Amino acid sequence: MIHILHLNKPASQWNDASPVGNGSLGGMLWGRPGAERVTLSEETIWAGLPITDADGDFRKKIDALRKKFLDGDLAGIDDAAETLLDGSFRRVRSAEYAGDLTIRTPLTGKATDYSRDLDLTDGVFETAYEMDGTGVRERAFCSHAHKVLALRFDFSEPCSLTVSYDRPNVTALKAHGDRLTAEARTACGNHAFSVGVKVETDGAVTADGKELAVRDARFAVLYIAVATEFNFGADHAAVLDDILTEAEDFDGMLAAHRADFSELSKQSDVTLLSPPEVEALPADERLDRLKNDPAAGDPGLAALYFAFGKYLLISSSREDTLPANLQGVWVEKLENPWNADYHTNINLQMNYWPAEVAGLGACHEALFRFMNEVLLPSGEKTAKELYGCRGTVSHHLSDLYGYTGPADGVWGLWPHGAGWLSTHMWEHYRFTQDLSFLEDTAYGFMKAAARFYLDYLFEGPDGRLHTGPSASPENRYYLPTPKGKQETYICFSPTMDIEIVGAVLRNFISAAELLETDEAMRREAADALGRLPALTVGPDGRLNEWLEPYEEPEPGHRHISHAFALYPDDAIGRDTPALFDAVSKTLEKRLANGGGHTGWSRAWLICLYARLGNGEEAAKHLRALFTKSTLPNLFDTHPPFQIDGNFGGAAGIAEMLLQSKENEIALLPAIPAGYTGSFTGLRARGGLSVDAAFENGRLASFAVASVTGGDVTVRLPAGTAVRGRRLKDGSLTVRLTGGKPAAFICET
Repeated sequence: MIHILHLNKPASQWNDASPVGNGSLGGMLWGRPGAERVTLSEETIWAGLPITDADGDFRKKIDALRKKFLDGDLAGIDDAAETLLDGSFRRVRSAEYAGDLTIRTPLTGKATDYSRDLDLTDGVFETAYEMDGTGVRERAFCSHAHKVLALRFDFSEPCSLTVSYDRPNVTALKAHGDRLTAEARTACGNHAFSVGVKVETDGAVTADGKELAVRDARFAVLYIAVATEFNFGADHAAVLDDILTEAEDFDGMLAAHRADFSELSKQSDVTLLSPPEVEALPADERLDRLKNDPAAGDPGLAALYFAFGKYLLISSSREDTLPANLQGVWVEKLENPWNADYHTNINLQMNYWPAEVAGLGACHEALFRFMNEVLLPSGEKTAKELYGCRGTVSHHLSDLYGYTGPADGVWGLWPHGAGWLSTHMWEHYRFTQDLSFLEDTAYGFMKAAARFYLDYLFEGPDGRLHTGPSASPENRYYLPTPKGKQETYICFSPTMDIEIVGAVLRNFISAAELLETDEAMRREAADALGRLPALTVGPDGRLNEWLEPYEEPEPGHRHISHAFALYPDDAIGRDTPALFDAVSKTLEKRLANGGGHTGWSRAWLICLYARLGNGEEAAKHLRALFTKSTLPNLFDTHPPFQIDGNFGGAAGIAEMLLQSKENEIALLPAIPAGYTGSFTGLRARGGLSVDAAFENGRLASFAVASVTGGDVTVRLPAGTAVRGRRLKDGSLTVRLTGGKPAAFICET
């Protein structure tokens, strides 16, 4: 199905513009009649330099904090950490935009018949309108193969236009022949980059040194490129020139781009039906309709949102680029929210939650490259110099240069970024069954993450192996002291720590067994796994977030860190009923106190309720994501814009339709009543691809294919029968031949 994100007005601000990207180069197109604006970004334009300094006494300071835990005296632990580690918490600098292009025409009247569309299947932007009796059609795409943003204007009558560029810290700007080129530096002056535009037209092109002008044109194509010193060194200007020289033949490039983009976007599809008159509305009006009418429904908006999530991932994360940051690959200015960095205490991971289930494992490769080439060696250095440990570690954020030490403040003393990220490699293996990937790409990082934990864990007074000093991102608890309650970040063995460490050690053991290697370390990991503290349930039935059932200053906190084991991990499930129910009660308490107030945390709630099998609650939070945390162009807002909510929401939609463990799938496990539609190509763990159709929440048919063959258990919605097959406990066992799908008709 072709998915079009339709709007009928231009952007009034950057947040409302339309994104295009090729993984490394991004453009936000405002769609403004008469004065188009394109805000450019390139993934390696960052301020600052690599942070290389280390605290040689860090391990001694960690041991001093651990002694307070061992002595049973945590009073003042935050103050002690701030005093001991003063100067150890670093600050990273921001990703920066590449500048603004403005394309002006002499058309000044009122635009009529305006439309602004983003083809989410083929990756093409289009705006059309009529102004002053001239029809204008604008098309744009960002070519991964050609490394350019191509922008074409077509006019029904001969028209003129000018092209200008603006950004702070421009060191040289030149318009010559058919090109406009700029040299600029980042805000701190450390890094240079080049921006260039080449014009192709049937009109006349002139240059006044600062702008390009086109006269009497029926069409004009702008080929836009950026080359950075970070990627190409002192040759970046020459590289830019080569890219622009090779850019030609808009139609040929467009056809190649459509084929490249759609090969990824068509790996999977979700269709959900809304009335045709609702589907025809612009996206912002569909959002307003849900906001203004509590009785209104729009399942089709969820399908559009899922397609938009795939579009954003393809556009901001390709196999040869950096991973998507907090804003994907689109930033607005010099200093962006949260520096548009890599927050690794959920946000970077959430960016990739939909990758495998949507069949976009190829987009996951950007993250794996960054982990292996940047975070792994940096984290090995940090583990050795700060903790005296082997293996690799990273804390709650990173940047272009792979910073892995503690940052910001005591809440940044959380050494589990690398551990959590390692689970993404294991998930890719679970979905693909690609043993070569496991051996050649994943295992080294997974082993290094496990190795760090085996050195880092320490024995507590209870004989268990503990973590810390750490934090439960980014939450505080009330620590009872003789002087009263103290709001405290620093803790030992918070539940999320134990869940992540447990997942990393289990995954390492499984991977090492498959590869028949590291037997001694396997035994060490198994022993440590058995000595971790148990997850516990508090007196009120909630899953404890810390070792003790502490009160919280902010019971509606945006993070629900201790739910990690339910989603994205699957250590908690229906086979652990006490913990399963405890997570449900945890969510109830969070929500009763205002939880889900940021876009990404609302997206996480959709995923969690889907795992709990509560489709109505998942749908409720999906609606809240649309009505409270979605901008008119469907960007997620924290606020402000933060892309992880888009990716988390897309993952949650998939989780409502399909869930899996190895060779076991659950169809429509959290489908809301009344949903009618289908999905194709959703992936399941065990190397499976699944299609299904459903009507009013009832399964009508499904098909399963496997890359390896073998038996798969299909859990069906209650009350579903399969024509010609006998079910056992509501499940069907299907024997598959590798690559050949098995299809079934269902009855209710």
